[in-house]
Amino acid sequence: MSLIFDVPQPSVAIAGREERYPVRRIYCVGRNYAEHAREMGHDPDRDPPFFFMKPADAVVPSGSDIPYPPSTSNLHYEMELVVAIGRGGEGISQQDANDHIWGYAVGIDLTRRDLQVEAKNMGRPWDSGKGFDASAPISALHAAADIGHPTSGRIWLAVNDEIKQDSDIAKLIWNIPETIEHLSGLYTLEPGDLIYTGTPAGVGPVVAGDTITGGVDGVDSLEIRIT
Repeated sequence: MSLIFDVPQPSVAIAGREERYPVRRIYCVGRNYAEHAREMGHDPDRDPPFFFMKPADAVVPSGSDIPYPPSTSNLHYEMELVVAIGRGGEGISQQDANDHIWGYAVGIDLTRRDLQVEAKNMGRPWDSGKGFDASAPISALHAAADIGHPTSGRIWLAVNDEIKQDSDIAKLIWNIPETIEHLSGLYTLEPGDLIYTGTPAGVGPVVAGDTITGGVDGVDSLEIRIT
């Protein structure tokens, strides 16, 4: 049986390999650094983990020129460590979580903040604020077999070479095994799933002409330009 349309499979480059990682779903953890939760007006000691999603084809590689998206005047950056699932499962325990991870990358959760805030205030879903075209820039993936499972390391982001975010992934409220345990209690995880694990404090706006750079020490870095 042939398909009506030949739709390309979204995928992410793998460092040092010709093969690519096919993307199935993109899960994002909300407010997973205490200082970021506070800057967004929330108490990190009281909030359980929660998740939202982006479409698989929102991924764009490092080095991309990204058009300033429509219907917003407040586009924000959020630098994140990204986890790539390599073995599926549901109800995964913290103790087993690392066995399900294929590798890691760094990514930016681009956000139409004005649309997100409007949706929150009206009690509506965030989709238009989070899940738009090219909203998930990502570096190449690095296999856990090569770099291990990072639990600490500087996470940073700069706009036009000015540091805006500067923290450590050790400050995640819900660490990666805990996040996988919670997430796999809601969804069956499968190979091809990416988890953007949350952003530290310092989020803010960018405009056309800005260059965004950032990374996580021991994982990778990336660069994008807003056009």
